[in-house]
Amino acid sequence: MIIIDNTTEFHLEDRSAVALGKFDGIHLGHRRLLERVLEQKEKGLLTVVFTFDTSAASFFGGETKELSTREEKREMFSRLGIDVLIEFPLNRETAATEPAEFVARYLAGQMQTAYLCAGPDISFGRGGAGDYALLAQYAGTYGYEVELIDKVRVGGEEVSSTRVRQAVREGDMEKVSAMLGAPYCVNGKVVHGRQLGRKLGMPTANLLPDERKLLPPNGVYYSRAKLGERVYRGISNVGYKPTVSEEKVLGVETYLYDFTKEVYDRDMTVELLAFRRAERTFESVEALRRQIEADVEAGRKF
Repeated sequence: MIIIDNTTEFHLEDRSAVALGKFDGIHLGHRRLLERVLEQKEKGLLTVVFTFDTSAASFFGGETKELSTREEKREMFSRLGIDVLIEFPLNRETAATEPAEFVARYLAGQMQTAYLCAGPDISFGRGGAGDYALLAQYAGTYGYEVELIDKVRVGGEEVSSTRVRQAVREGDMEKVSAMLGAPYCVNGKVVHGRQLGRKLGMPTANLLPDERKLLPPNGVYYSRAKLGERVYRGISNVGYKPTVSEEKVLGVETYLYDFTKEVYDRDMTVELLAFRRAERTFESVEALRRQIEADVEAGRKF
């Protein structure tokens, strides 16, 4: 997959099929967009995802956390078979582009768009005034086909990044999984912790996720972990971890069932499947041990 980032000056040599959107979380609605674009490969079109390098929520509203980091999105698009990913810079200059100029310069001119799909809440250009109606208005002028992809509904509610974000913040990971079409993942390298789990006879793998990654409330979650091509059942604690420098950082600590190997410095993906209990302080190490044993047993049943 070709990645075009940090520039507005690019030119695609071939006619393209473009999925236009935010792609934060890559939920079921996003997946439908991607499926439609990938179908255009049969027509000989270059498959393209056009998104912004910074979310509008972050640029305009100060939202600092992301459902999907840039690296996670790149991995997903590449795995699906997208040919070109354009991470368009969102800054004061590009945000002030008139919507009609955006269509003419980028979509029609630089990307040679032959097919374009977007959701009903698509917005671009100055003041977010560019929308699906404007894309449809210029389709004949610039010779592209445009398709509106309706919202997907789960449990009677429309799926959106906003709703996914809310469910993550509420710790409702089963709802999150239903809207994403897959479990909510946290990626990172396994780092050294305080070795408390090892002292309790239950060694854990500690991840320090990208600081931009949105995590659910602190607490214990049923989980799965992927190391290389192997997947292991586990139970994870989301909470603040003291580092070597004594600075506390938010991390994910996972006990893997029936696993005894060393995993330090290895890349690991943890899927947070369901909430078990809130984080709390214990009066003794023995009380903590009993609770962890109960959590592990509940996780095996889950």
